[in-house]
Amino acid sequence: MIPRYSRPAMAALWTEQAKFDRWLQVEVAAVQAWAAEGVVPQADADAVSAKASFVLEDVDRYQKETHHDVTAFLRSVTESLGEEGRWVHLGLTSSDVWDTATSLQLRDAATLLETELARLEGVLVAKAREHKRTLMVGRTHGIHAEPMTFGLVLALWVDEVRRGQERLGRAKASISVGKISGAVGTHATVPASAEERICAELGLAVAPVSNQVLQRDRHAEFISTLALIGASLEKFSVQIRHMQRTELREAEEPFMPGQTGSSAMPHKRNPEKCERISGLARVLRGYATTALENVALWHERDISHSSTERIVFPDACILLDYMLDMFSWIMENLVVFPEHMRENMDRSYGLVYSQRVLLSLIERGMARETAYKLVQSHAMTAWNERRAFLDLLSADETILEVMSRTEGAAVVDPVSALRGLFDPEYYLRNIEPTFERVGI
Repeated sequence: MIPRYSRPAMAALWTEQAKFDRWLQVEVAAVQAWAAEGVVPQADADAVSAKASFVLEDVDRYQKETHHDVTAFLRSVTESLGEEGRWVHLGLTSSDVWDTATSLQLRDAATLLETELARLEGVLVAKAREHKRTLMVGRTHGIHAEPMTFGLVLALWVDEVRRGQERLGRAKASISVGKISGAVGTHATVPASAEERICAELGLAVAPVSNQVLQRDRHAEFISTLALIGASLEKFSVQIRHMQRTELREAEEPFMPGQTGSSAMPHKRNPEKCERISGLARVLRGYATTALENVALWHERDISHSSTERIVFPDACILLDYMLDMFSWIMENLVVFPEHMRENMDRSYGLVYSQRVLLSLIERGMARETAYKLVQSHAMTAWNERRAFLDLLSADETILEVMSRTEGAAVVDPVSALRGLFDPEYYLRNIEPTFERVGI
């Protein structure tokens, strides 16, 4: 991944040095397992543990000769040892080392991502509490629907982020497995007991059965989970982008001192960071497609997956880490305009209260179909003639007659009764249970 979208801690997990460090961990654990099996002298195993190392430049130079990174790596490691070097890679095949070490990298990457998801959850929870009763109009199909609160929007995001956390936890568990079963998974050259010792030493579970590789549905699940979290971030970002439109300006991503939005137009304050998240989410989805394509390998394995995984695994982890940090920063510094939200809610002439009028007429005895047509007729007039919906309703004798109906001897002013239906606070009366369910 290019430096622009990389953060140090995650990027450090995917350097060549970090990869070969984990390869060496696997090889050392294997030699110690052989010692526990009584095959390798313990003194030799301890010597390997103490002395085994590699020189990155040598691995690169040998690889140009061998065209095989594992044999190049082994050659460098062996050069750091004496006679005990003969026990390194005993009974193993390349994928035993590669796949098990990659599981270590993916597991460690998932841990970093879990930290970033927890940070985002905390930011969203705080914002949802702050704006629990901040009125805004809800939109369906991009059109005014009914009043709601910005806090409810954010509570929805909190719940979705938590589902992302759960999915990542499952994917992390699925990929935190090792495979040390030999060339086609028969354990002919390395017993299952040694495999169990090695994986336990590395903090990994053992794949119950494998061929030459760990099965790629595990990796597809992991990368697909990252893509799905990215899709959620895009969803959140798109809503902020909509809210930042000039015609709305209900919220906007932070615009820092000295920042510019356009080389041509000095007035521009563009939602470019949210747009960046949208773009990067598309890349993640592409990586998920590649990971899914890697599930079907020939027989006990081919190598078609290897080239793609050298790109997909590090880039997907690095990208999502960057996106999570970016969106958390956006939300920490988000600028919200409650007064604009209220103004925008009033721009549709009071039409957002049409359902309340409909239900009130039905409750007072009017047939639903009749009431719907009557309310819709006035709503369309309000749209087309840019007139106040309440004024149109208040001039309709049929509606006034129905609204004047009541039980008992109480006298009802139908116009006042209609006006009472145009109170946005009504839509906040039952939001508490939702926030309680989310734990906000």
